[in-house]
Amino acid sequence: MIRRITLIACFAIGGAVTGGVGALHAQATNTDARLRQQQQELQKLRQEREQLERRMGDLQRSARTLADEVVNLDRQAEATAKLVTVLEQQLAEITAEVDSATGRLVRAEDELLSKRAVLQRRVVDIYKRGPLYSAEAMLSARSFGELVARYKYLYEVARNDRGLVSRVETLRDQIAGQRTLLVRLQDGISRNRIEKTAEEQRLRTLEQQRTRRLTVVQRDATQTRARLTQLARDEARLSNLISTLEETRRRAELAPNAKPAAPSTLKTSDFGKLDWPVDGDILYRFGRVVNQNNTTTRWNGLGIAARAGTSVRSVAAGEVMVAEAIGTYGLTVIVQHGGGDYSVYGSLAGLSVRKGATISKGQVIGTVGAADPELPPHLHFEMRPRGRAVDPLEWLRAQRP
Repeated sequence: MIRRITLIACFAIGGAVTGGVGALHAQATNTDARLRQQQQELQKLRQEREQLERRMGDLQRSARTLADEVVNLDRQAEATAKLVTVLEQQLAEITAEVDSATGRLVRAEDELLSKRAVLQRRVVDIYKRGPLYSAEAMLSARSFGELVARYKYLYEVARNDRGLVSRVETLRDQIAGQRTLLVRLQDGISRNRIEKTAEEQRLRTLEQQRTRRLTVVQRDATQTRARLTQLARDEARLSNLISTLEETRRRAELAPNAKPAAPSTLKTSDFGKLDWPVDGDILYRFGRVVNQNNTTTRWNGLGIAARAGTSVRSVAAGEVMVAEAIGTYGLTVIVQHGGGDYSVYGSLAGLSVRKGATISKGQVIGTVGAADPELPPHLHFEMRPRGRAVDPLEWLRAQRP
């Protein structure tokens, strides 16, 4: 009878167990779907940050401003902060799911203990009554009505036993499923915490880099403003110096018994035909130039890049009026060519002429240097016919030798 009741119960619980397993499968599927969605979101954020990191590498390998790097770091930090936020949300959801699964597991285990105790008592009762108890109960009925009543009673007892066995089996499967789910969720929590810690460390590193870059940007901005101010001041000093030279020249020409003024050695026919004072690439041009940090520099001359120590030659004959250091221009030679025409040679490393010397066209007057620490070695060259700064390229040959 025990075996019979057990077998009948096992056949009867098929549908109930299938339903319990189905519910567990649906629950696990929903959890996996949420986790996959969050992982996809995390992957998108990581791809966005990888693009920003590649962009940072491009900025560092090319001409750029530190301000561009600060903006890039801001965007990287923003993407990393989003990653941390998503990981925190994921951790909260997984933790809540763990709590829920733990609660279901505890309730199922408690109920399983209770149902098993009841089932054990029923098995003991059935064993004590023996395998012929049902037959004896039926045969000892004194009437047909009592027989039917006893049959119904035994049927209800058997159905209850089958239900008890079914519930025990269902609880057992639920507990196994909940434990498997808990293991997966706990693994997810461990991975989440590791990733979150790494992302938080990355965010702190990015913030530190941004702070350092911003400090450099602010320092460079201050230095740039100071440099532009100094350039403007030295430019005004040079212009005033040439104005003073020109005023002195004119007064000398108007003096009583003054000798006739010598004509300029710069002829109209020289326009666009003068030899270059030094060979090299153009570093900066005459006029306003927008720098990489969005500041503007006004150049009254031409920057010609050349190796330090390269000889610098006068573009025309004349008299050396200035041979000294002038602020950011460094060592500078100003040659007067007569008739109020001047040429200026700045950023020299050394001088080969002195003030008052008469020089010929093509004579070496000094060597290339690097007066401006922001620029490589070069010659700063100006043409000032009638004392006014003009574009030197208009006077120099189009094709350099």
